[in-house]
Amino acid sequence: MTLRIAVPNKGSLADSSAQMLREAGYRQRTDQRDLTLLDPENDVEFYYLRPRDIAVYVGSGELEAGITGRDLLIDSGAPATEISALDFGKSTFRFAGPVSAKFEEKDLSGKRIATAYPGLLAQYLEKAGVVAEIVRLDGAVESSIKLGVADVIADVVSTGGTLRAAGLSIFGNILLQSEAILVERNGTSRNKAVETLMRRLNGVVIARQYVLVDYDVKSSDLERACELTPGIESPTISPLQKSDWNAVRAMVKRSDVNRIMDELWEVGARGILVTDIHACRL
Repeated sequence: MTLRIAVPNKGSLADSSAQMLREAGYRQRTDQRDLTLLDPENDVEFYYLRPRDIAVYVGSGELEAGITGRDLLIDSGAPATEISALDFGKSTFRFAGPVSAKFEEKDLSGKRIATAYPGLLAQYLEKAGVVAEIVRLDGAVESSIKLGVADVIADVVSTGGTLRAAGLSIFGNILLQSEAILVERNGTSRNKAVETLMRRLNGVVIARQYVLVDYDVKSSDLERACELTPGIESPTISPLQKSDWNAVRAMVKRSDVNRIMDELWEVGARGILVTDIHACRL
């Protein structure tokens, strides 16, 4: 049976999803007008849909899995669940109000809150015990305060630049940390093809986060060097032809690699090399 997967049809989420799927070994469309694509080698068919609709289609059971945002999944209220985080498209869902007003979260009761995510906001307010009016808008909520339809807004924030340009400042707690996720229908019996998809995407996530570090080190310095590079399970150690020297290979976090290289040099490691990981299974 062909696995049917929903993916975003446009925007940065679509571009990043397509890139990740290609790195995971799946075909992707070359014409942005295509609404479906069959990948016969992997027995998968992709459906290109509005990101907001993906959780609904997956939750209905019409499609077995989909890539969307965590914020969109929660806002949809669809019977779908997150099964894997994909480590891209990260953002936060926050309150914002006029800089001059200096709002705090305790001031929200009775206020008009404009948002393009009414479902997500309603869940948060209910849990927080706040009674407020939700003003539902379809994007570009920053203008709602100036135009007099809202007192504050609740919106997805990446850098906050758009809010600052509109004379708004963020306040209160983070309502949600969002990123791109893989979803499936609630309570479904997961098939082998979905398990394979999960492993492949997770392999891409890990490959992007880690690099391989190779280096040579004396036996007397080996223990200290391995403390710096413990790897995922343990480093690979091989004796060199040169007496009392060892070759070591380990995975390290990409974000830490330059610091670790400096520290390895200090403990006596030499011939330190870094290699990208294109795919993995752990």
